[in-house]
Amino acid sequence: MVIKLELKPEVEARLVAKATAQGVSIETYLESLIEELTDQEGKTLAENDWHSILDELGKSPSLTQAQPLSDDAICRESIYREREDSQL
Repeated sequence: MVIKLELKPEVEARLVAKATAQGVSIETYLESLIEELTDQEGKTLAENDWHSILDELGKSPSLTQAQPLSDDAICRESIYREREDSQL
């Protein structure tokens, strides 16, 4: 199958650079990317992928701005108080 794509010049330059770094043609590089994406459909992430995602999340600027929870907010009694009260 032949597919024609119009890419932004900066996207094309990045793709060419990545293909060159791997020592393959741009066509081969794009084909491998597409195959990788289609092979991943319906599969769960590998453990290493989860670790890298969580590491990136941990470095998120929004997390550094979050206020820490108080000891009372994370104690067992506080977490289960509402559940226990509803069972009475």
